[in-house]
Amino acid sequence: MIPTARSLRAAAFALPLIAAAPAMAEVTAAAPDGFTLHFEGTVPLSADEAWARLLDIGAWWSPDHTYSGDAGNLSLDAAPGGCWCEIWDGGAVEHGRVLLLRAPVQARFDAPFGPLQGLGVTAILTATLGDPEDAADSGATPVSFDFVVSGSSLSTLEPLAPIVDQVMGEQFSRFVAPS
Repeated sequence: MIPTARSLRAAAFALPLIAAAPAMAEVTAAAPDGFTLHFEGTVPLSADEAWARLLDIGAWWSPDHTYSGDAGNLSLDAAPGGCWCEIWDGGAVEHGRVLLLRAPVQARFDAPFGPLQGLGVTAILTATLGDPEDAADSGATPVSFDFVVSGSSLSTLEPLAPIVDQVMGEQFSRFVAPS
């Protein structure tokens, strides 16, 4: 049997998976032309510390979901239009672009990670951190990630939703559990 483009896309996501369960993860919608994912939990940091951690992508992103195998090669230019990039000896990739920064409450990225780039889809990741005053009182900050992926119906995105949910769930879990 010759692999289809669809099965190759699914395999590209599935091979490097390491399952991790965030506090709450959900595929909120899935259709042939897109899907939405929602994650929420609490990071044991003040709002300012959580914001700094969010912008330090290499500190929490899994090296298993990089091209170079080293999350230390990730960087984020924290300004509108700034690059969420990975640069290593022999290669470079733009994982995303900054769309919105509202410190220390919200960041939004145009981020068609990995194989999603080749599908020509729009993929928007919004990270929302809870009320800074509540975080100051408790020493912990509520956080949510929303990932919205859309393309044409030819993209056949629906079967990818649970796979991308696992990959993004791992990243969320790593963010909310600083070592």
